Amino acid sequence: MSFRRTQTRAVLSAALTAVLALLAGVTLTWVSLCLPSAARGQTTTLTLWHSYGEREERGLRAAVDAFEQSHRGTHVEMLAVPFGAYASKLESAIPVQRGPDVFVDAHDRLSSYVSSHLVQPLGAGLEMDDELEQAHLDALTIDSALYGVPLQLKSAALFVNDALLGDRTIESLEDLEALRATLPDGSFPLAWDADDAYQFASLLHAYGGGLLEPDGTYAFVGPRTERALDHLLRLLRTRTIPEETSYELVRDLFRSGRAATAISGPWFASDLPTDLEWSVRPLPIVRGADGEPMRAFATIEAAFVAEGARDLDAARALAIFLATPDAARLRAIHGGHVVATRSVWSDPEVARDTRLVAFRQAASHARITPTHPSMRAVFVPAERALRNVLRGEIAIDEALAQGQHRFDDETREPPPPRDPSTGLLAFGLVLLAMVFGMVRRARDPMFRVALRRSVPAYAWVAHAAITVGVLVILPLVVGAGTSFFAGHGRDLHYVGLANYVDILTARGGDLLGHGSFWAVLVVTVLWTAANISLHVAIGVALALLLNRSTLRFKGLYRVLLVLPWAVPSYVTALAWRGMFHRQFGAVNAMLEALGAEPVSWFARWSTAFAANVTTNVWLGFPFMMVVTLGALTAIPKDLYEAAEVDGATKWQQFRFVTLPLLRPSLAPAVAMGAVWTFNMFNVVYLVSAGEPDGTTEILVSEAYRWAFTRGHQYGYAAAYAVLIFLLLYFGTRALPGSGSAKEGAR
Repeated sequence: MSFRRTQTRAVLSAALTAVLALLAGVTLTWVSLCLPSAARGQTTTLTLWHSYGEREERGLRAAVDAFEQSHRGTHVEMLAVPFGAYASKLESAIPVQRGPDVFVDAHDRLSSYVSSHLVQPLGAGLEMDDELEQAHLDALTIDSALYGVPLQLKSAALFVNDALLGDRTIESLEDLEALRATLPDGSFPLAWDADDAYQFASLLHAYGGGLLEPDGTYAFVGPRTERALDHLLRLLRTRTIPEETSYELVRDLFRSGRAATAISGPWFASDLPTDLEWSVRPLPIVRGADGEPMRAFATIEAAFVAEGARDLDAARALAIFLATPDAARLRAIHGGHVVATRSVWSDPEVARDTRLVAFRQAASHARITPTHPSMRAVFVPAERALRNVLRGEIAIDEALAQGQHRFDDETREPPPPRDPSTGLLAFGLVLLAMVFGMVRRARDPMFRVALRRSVPAYAWVAHAAITVGVLVILPLVVGAGTSFFAGHGRDLHYVGLANYVDILTARGGDLLGHGSFWAVLVVTVLWTAANISLHVAIGVALALLLNRSTLRFKGLYRVLLVLPWAVPSYVTALAWRGMFHRQFGAVNAMLEALGAEPVSWFARWSTAFAANVTTNVWLGFPFMMVVTLGALTAIPKDLYEAAEVDGATKWQQFRFVTLPLLRPSLAPAVAMGAVWTFNMFNVVYLVSAGEPDGTTEILVSEAYRWAFTRGHQYGYAAAYAVLIFLLLYFGTRALPGSGSAKEGAR
């Protein structure tokens, strides 16, 4: 009995101990969840995104380190995202809670971020009214809510090559024009990317013009704009600035000593060599504009708190801290930031940096970029109008009117919402028909027998089927579904077939008018036909040459001829674009050596189209050559010997022996090449960029522009994508030889 009592007591004691341990664990868990992380001794981790280069990132890192020291228990992880992909990364990551807690970006994107629900208001005041400019805060305010903390300003300034300019004083743009006669041959007084509407705006503002009115209407028209364009044309005629400029050309001219001055922003400084003697000055005045100074657009880089931040209070504290005098001083000294905090500029160490002070002076004279939602849609129409004027193809007033028409067309209201009942009914009927067909087939005894026999084989293909379904079929279905919606960004509503009607009717305009679906389709078909014809002709000719038994060094030739196919297409496209440059391109250099006049390749449709085709043929002929070489090795030699005995010539052997036996191999290669060429986005986008005036755009590049440069009209772009898919599906089935290839496969 005593043993049993002892055993019972032991069991009860163990049970009581377990219950007490469980209660203690629950209590500790509840306390740990209720107490703040700092009180628990844990660390709060914040993620900060930015797109800075090495030096600017160093300054931001110094400010973040100071924040971590003053906020014990909070750790900040910094992530640098490339500028070109910055906005799209935010738009895709924040809604699924995979984005940053705080991010640094330009203020002119704020409207799209607010409409997409990517940022949230900061709440109460910053308590730094004496440190921050009210104009900067106003630019970060929408509907009386402040969304960002201004960190630094960026605007264009005048970079001066001190060794080339000497002690000359530059007060006006006309002074730069007078420098032309004193500079060496091949040098320019000013390197300026004036083909870019954002850069040209500095001269436009001096004449009292603008790109967008405060109410969002198009402003790149009228006498003031025409006067600014007349001045720009004079700069080109007098060779004060180079032709067909780009950021890369401006950078190369200035750092190689072939430009006395350059107009660019603070980011330009990081691309200059350390041994170059240069300084920074505010933009000059324009005497032709009554002495008004050139006024560039100013961008305010701010710290924003992302929607769904894991710790809102800590994220807000970090965003505000980065603008405090201590943090701003660190960013200015270590990162070269043109900080928005006033008191920092009285710091002796900051004031000694003459370049930094000059950037601040230039920013103080600049015009803050409007945050109106239409601002991002104004650049492409204005830029195309600007380039039409520079190429002299049409009159200034006509080019400006075309730009306004494009802006009005691209920013018009989307179709009104429609009742989805009809669409849901049609979708239900399609599903019902599919189910009926599956049930009907399942009742077939032969089908059930074949299905049971095939079950073991499905295990081998299941993973591939799932992968294809997730990566290919599901995106196609989602894209097709998106095409029935309209709107901007994530603000979409159901419109049925309205997008397809707008596309196929050219939005109510001329069916073959500029930028219509049918006009772009004609260009796309010509583009595909020209490329495939040249791919096959050159590829087959080179393969026949390399297949000759008497040819020496065949291995070396094959490697060299395959290289264009091995190099990434975007690298090749950028290289060919540089070679087609009017002033500095290798193609025009060869033409001049032969006594011909240089060609402005992107000023006319014919030459721009030829430049695109040349680039793509360089990329595409190796594929056809390799396919043909493989097919030639499979042709029996006996056939040629028999043809030769019958007295057939070389041409007859090729026509009646080689070509018929090549067709089964070339037919699928031509089909694949047609699909690739039909959708060859890289070449069109990087070589001609659609120039002149968008006439060399193809369907896939046009769809891209509707999705990403014309107000994020994803539904309209998705409808374009569906039409492209249907054209390719039915077009490849109708290609000559496709039927015989299928019969041969059977």
